[in-house]
Amino acid sequence: MTEQNIVCQYTIYRSHANMIMMAGRFVGSLGFGVFADLLGRKVALMVGIVLQIAVSFATAFAPNFTVFMVCRFFIGFASSGTFMSGFVIVMELVGPSKRSRSGVVMMMFWCIGLFVLGLLAYFIRDWSNLQLAVSIPIVFLLSFYWLVPESPRWLISKGKTKKAQKILRKAAEVNKVKLPVNLFDEETLAKDKGGQTKVWQMFTSPILLMRTLIIFFNWMVVSMVYYGLGLNVGNLGGDIYLNFTAANIVETAAYVLCLILLDRWGRKALHCTSMLLGGIACILTIFPVLYLDESSEWIVITLSMIGKLGASAAFAIIYIFSAELYPTVVRNSALGASSLFARIGGMVSPYVADLGKLVTGDFGTALPLLVFGGASVAAGLLSLLLPETLNQTLPETIEDAKQIGRKSGKNKYRVNLTQNEEEQGKYELKEKF
Repeated sequence: MTEQNIVCQYTIYRSHANMIMMAGRFVGSLGFGVFADLLGRKVALMVGIVLQIAVSFATAFAPNFTVFMVCRFFIGFASSGTFMSGFVIVMELVGPSKRSRSGVVMMMFWCIGLFVLGLLAYFIRDWSNLQLAVSIPIVFLLSFYWLVPESPRWLISKGKTKKAQKILRKAAEVNKVKLPVNLFDEETLAKDKGGQTKVWQMFTSPILLMRTLIIFFNWMVVSMVYYGLGLNVGNLGGDIYLNFTAANIVETAAYVLCLILLDRWGRKALHCTSMLLGGIACILTIFPVLYLDESSEWIVITLSMIGKLGASAAFAIIYIFSAELYPTVVRNSALGASSLFARIGGMVSPYVADLGKLVTGDFGTALPLLVFGGASVAAGLLSLLLPETLNQTLPETIEDAKQIGRKSGKNKYRVNLTQNEEEQGKYELKEKF
C-alpha cells in the first residue's frame, strides 16, 4: 500500500494493521459474548452485521493510516461478533447428533468466501476498490433479520417459552415433524434456569486445571498457525494469488476430512494427528530452504500447504472437542475464554509471519514456519493428555467433567431421540430440541 506509505522500513506497519484487527476480534469475542447472553443471539448478530457494513465501507475511504487502523480494529470487532453469534445460533438450533456436522459445514462456507476473495483480488488490484467490492455482499446479510430465528435455548433460559415454542413449531411444520402438545415440562424448565456455577470453578480441581490450560494453549496455537500461514503466503515465493488459492483448496479438503473422520477416529486422535502433521511439515521446510536452490521453492510451498491442512482441520475440531469437554453449567463461558486465547494467538501471528523481514537470508524465510511448526507439535502432544469425548456423555456439572475419561463403555451419549422416532422424524423432547 504505497499510498499509505507501508513500504521499505515501514513494512512492519502491515503487521500492526493485522494485529489491530485481531485485537478487535479479541475484544469482540468478549463483548459480543456478554451482549448475546444478555439481549439475545439474533440481536447480537444483527448489531454485528450493521457495524461490519459501516466500518467495511469506511475502510475503503480511509484518508490515512491512523484511520485505517481504527477501521481495522472495528472490522475485527464486528466480524467476531457476527461469526460467534451466527455459530451459536446454528449450534443451538440443531440436536447433539448434528452439531459436529453443522459446525464443519459452516467452516466450508468460510472457504467459499476465501475463494471469492482471491478471485476478486486477482481482478481488482486497487486496494480501496477491492475493499468496496468485498463490502457490498455484507449488505445482503441484513436479510437475516427476517430469515434467522432467535435461539430457542436462549429464549427458554430467559423464560420466554411462548416465543421458543412458536419457533420450534414453525421449524417442525417446515420439516414435517410431529411435536407433542407440551414441549417443556417443569423438570426441563427448572434445569434450564441453571445454577450459579462460574467458569473459574474449572480451575479448582487439578485435573480440570490441567485440561483447561491445555485447551487454552491449543486454541492459541491453532489460531496463531492458521492465521499466520494465511498471512505468510506472500513470503513463500511464487505467485501470491496461486498460493492463496492453493491454501483455500487445502483448507476445504481439511474440512471434508473432518466430516469423514471426526466420528470415526475420535476428537483427540484426529486433533493430535492434525497438529502433528501440520507442525512437522512446517519444521521440514528448513531443509529445502537451506540446502536446495530457488528451483525447489515448490517444496516449501507444498510443506506449507500441508501445515495449512493440519491447522485448518485442528481449528474445526477444537471447537467441537472443547464444547464436549466443558460441562453444561460453564460451557458458553469456557468457550468464550478459549476464544480469547485464540485471539491472543491471532494477534501474535502477523509478527511471526513477518519474522522473515527482520531476519535476512534463507533462514529468515524458514523461521516463521519453524515457529508455527514447533508450537503445533507441542500443542498436539499436550492434547494427548485430554480424554476422548467421542460417544461419551456430555458433562452437565463440574463433577461430571472430572469423571470424563475415567468411565468405561457405560458412559455414552444420552441422546433422547430413539432410532425409530428419528427415522419417522418424531421428537421425544426429553432431549431439548
